[in-house]
Order: sequence, then structure tokens, then C-alpha cells
Amino acid sequence: MSRGAERCGVSQSAASQHVQEVERRLGVALFDRSKRPLDLTAAGRLYADFCRDVLRREEEFTHVLESLKGEVEGAVRVVSIYSTGLSEMGRLQEEYARRFPTAQLHVEYMRPDRIYDAVRNDEADLGLVSYPESSREIAAIPWRQEKMQVAVPPTHPFAERDSVCPSDLSGQEFIGFDEDLSIRRELDRYLRNQGVEVRMAMHFDNILMIKEAVGLGRGISILPARTMQAEITQGRLVAVKLDAPDLVRPVGIVHRKRKKFNRAAQAFLNLLVGEVPA
Repeated sequence: MSRGAERCGVSQSAASQHVQEVERRLGVALFDRSKRPLDLTAAGRLYADFCRDVLRREEEFTHVLESLKGEVEGAVRVVSIYSTGLSEMGRLQEEYARRFPTAQLHVEYMRPDRIYDAVRNDEADLGLVSYPESSREIAAIPWRQEKMQVAVPPTHPFAERDSVCPSDLSGQEFIGFDEDLSIRRELDRYLRNQGVEVRMAMHFDNILMIKEAVGLGRGISILPARTMQAEITQGRLVAVKLDAPDLVRPVGIVHRKRKKFNRAAQAFLNLLVGEVPA
């Protein structure tokens, strides 16, 4: 309830009062308040579906109306994983604003599982995720393949080398990702297939924290090369090539299937897919 109130720009008490007023008007309970966290009743689920349908009808109306105007106006809501958002979004926002000055681009950063929820629930138009997955409700568009390299602090022996073999990583103190993330499962599978055993020193849910830990000398990691450019320029990290076989992180764009994009969202999607992969 508090998260919903915050997203709508009202206080939690105002949101609760509004829900109670709707329940009084409909004559049914929308939430089962005996459960924690709150759960929807059967009537609540029916009402939620009705509201989603209304919002989608409004979305379709806005889409048709904007097509009559012939201008790229309106707003696009984008949710992104931290690494892609922080490394790419500044450049994309500048280019989008240059091409479409009357449109608005709203960006929010969050964990991958929340991105899928936001797209599925129409809280966002587009999502940028690594290891994108399609589903019954979600469509995934491949965007780019990011080469993975070994991240080390400048004082590490690997920093003097042009490349390392996977076997060189055995026994190293390693900074990894949380176990529930796709990138952690893919890296674990890669190391296992190469017969490599590292010592997991710590793990985090985003690349920013991993880079900080590596820079402080707490261990090494394997990260997408393009996410380390700022730290490499600052002399805080060194990226060392990982010898064959190639290891890449796929990044993709996700959206709700059969979604009617407004002109602002379609323009941003066209900007993304029109880029030449680096």
C-alpha cells in the first residue's frame, strides 16, 4: 500500500482511504487484510483486471490521438538494470531529447525481477535487462552482446597481463553476483564448465557495488567490459581479456506483448534498435 501510494504521489493514509471508499461504493472487500502482506480478494482481482483494461483502453486512445497529430509527444517510461542504465542512459537521454524535444523520457533503475513486474503491470513501457526472457506476457528483443572481461584492481598481478586463461582464475578471491540473478547462474555455469573453482569473497545484486569492491582490492570479478570504462579511465580498475571460449552478456529490451506504444515510446524503441551494436 505504501509503495502504491508513493508511486501515485499521495500519502499512505490517503491511498488507504481511497481504497476504503471504493470498497464502500462497490459493497465488497478488495483486499484480504487477514494476510501479510496484503492479498487481493476474488473481487479485488476482478477490479484490478478492470482497471488494467481501462488503462490499456486509454493507452490505445492516446496512441491513435497522437498519430493524428503527427508529432512525437507524450512520455515514455523506461526501467533498466543499474549497469546498463548508468553506463548508457545519459547518452541515450541526450540523443532522445535532441531528436524529440517535445517528448519526455522517464527512467528508473531496479532489479531484473522488478523490471519484469513493472512491464507486466504497465508501470513501464520498456525495460532493459540482461539475459532477457520471453514469456506468455512478455516479449523480448535482443539488443547487444557485451563481452565479459576479468576486472582486477591496478595492484593485482593480472593487471600486468594482456589476457588470462580461465584456469588462471582458480583459487582467486572472487566478487560475484547474488545467487538469484541470471548473470550469477551463467557465470557459475561457465566456471564449472571450465573446471574453475574460485573463492567467493562476497556478492552483490548490482555491478556498481562489485566494481567498488574490486577497486578496494577485496577480490576480482568477471564483468561486461563496457560497464568498466569510467573506472578504467580513472585508474581504479583494469579489465583483462579472458581467453577463449568467448563469454558475453546478452542485453535486451522487454515489453508487454500486444502493447500499444504511444509515439514517444515507439520513438525510443526505434532509437534503441537502430543503434549499431558496439
